[in-house]
Amino acid sequence: MGGFFGVASKQDCVFDLFFGIDYHSHLGTRRGGMAVYKDGTFNRSIHNIENAPFRTKFDKDVQEMKGEMGIGCISDFEPQPLIIRSHHGTYAITTVSKINNQNELTQNLFEQGQAHFLEMSGGDINATELVAALINQKENLIEGIRYALEQVDGSLSLLLMTPAGIYAARDKYGRTPIIIGKNEQGFCATFESFAYKNLGYEDYKELGPGEIDVITSEQCLTLVHPGKEMKICTFLWVYYGYPASSYEGISVERMRYNCGAKMAARDNVKPDIVAGVPDSGVAHAIGYANASGIPFSRPFIKYTPTWPRSFMPTIQSRRNLIAKMKLLAVQDLIKDKSLLLIDDSIVRGTQLRETTEFLYQSGAKEVHIRPACPPLVYGCKYLNFSRSSSEMDLITRRMIERLEGTEVTDEILQEYTDPESPKYEQMVEEIRKELNFTSLRFNRLDDMLDAVEIDRCKLCTYCWDGKE
Repeated sequence: MGGFFGVASKQDCVFDLFFGIDYHSHLGTRRGGMAVYKDGTFNRSIHNIENAPFRTKFDKDVQEMKGEMGIGCISDFEPQPLIIRSHHGTYAITTVSKINNQNELTQNLFEQGQAHFLEMSGGDINATELVAALINQKENLIEGIRYALEQVDGSLSLLLMTPAGIYAARDKYGRTPIIIGKNEQGFCATFESFAYKNLGYEDYKELGPGEIDVITSEQCLTLVHPGKEMKICTFLWVYYGYPASSYEGISVERMRYNCGAKMAARDNVKPDIVAGVPDSGVAHAIGYANASGIPFSRPFIKYTPTWPRSFMPTIQSRRNLIAKMKLLAVQDLIKDKSLLLIDDSIVRGTQLRETTEFLYQSGAKEVHIRPACPPLVYGCKYLNFSRSSSEMDLITRRMIERLEGTEVTDEILQEYTDPESPKYEQMVEEIRKELNFTSLRFNRLDDMLDAVEIDRCKLCTYCWDGKE
């Protein structure tokens, strides 16, 4: 995933930029970057944040960098922001994107005279550099940004800083957010709405799908008005978003309470306590407990002083080990108890199986699992959630293949997304047995969408139902 933050101010903006970016640390684990502009000069710094948090890596840089404008990011993949010199002049750019047609776009650019792209480790090109190359195909920046948004198959939101201001462009279907904040000194643009609250900014506006604005210290000007069609990622509320965030006027915490309450209304088990897998499962569990009357408890605690999310290794086997090491049992809340445990989702299933075994070993009598979203049947095409080389990494697809034993068509997959179908029940039971849960009940798609409290047609549900 990833997130970004930008500031245009009448005074030095580096303090706001530094902490605004840092507030996006829950969205990425690999790279952090800052770029500032002052007196005709761009200054940039990028660091690896796999083994230390953003604040630690950039503490020295923030003492030395100066500028009235700046952009920066937390990135899960490519190093950025980039400084680009083109016929538009020099500019800095950072993106949140998933580009499915990267090879096609790259080849088209080569055929049109693009000389080369820098290759990152692993053989991929830098997606932000590709976006800059698309922008540079047009005669002016506004047309270039519009062209890039249209050409990308997947999703793309960006911040682009020139000497004249910072352009903010939201994905053409609004799959990821951009929010503008305002204070007496200027404006900021951010992925996460809460990132500017403690810095003295107030809500100004949220960009619509495909909208392009430019911010300066004096104004926020709309250059391209928003389109009508929106498909914002529902996982922003279920999993990605920090509890203090809001998207389209709906807070993450409120949605998760709603979600838990919807799950409780359909459930029939009577556990001793309800608990959430830290951190994103906790609010769902509170909502469930409030609606059901079953006590909420914390039978295990995540040890965060040395294991925050940004320290998670990128190798899956190590991630599984660290996820287990983070959890500390509260023995007298587990022993001989029937527990209902809510997590945001089940992707591969490995970590939740190990968590369940951990609870059994700690004396739990029963462990009932309630994922806060429906079964993930399709790999995400639009963000980097459940990003993998194969959809067979999803536990649902492995169970479906086991049950079908033949080539699985989309028509067959659709049966497995219907919570009223026998095939859905079979899949859920196979997952339950595979992961050794006492019982398993997924949240329903209709209930989850109701919990968001915005028009369903504005929400992307592709990873659950395959519908674009």
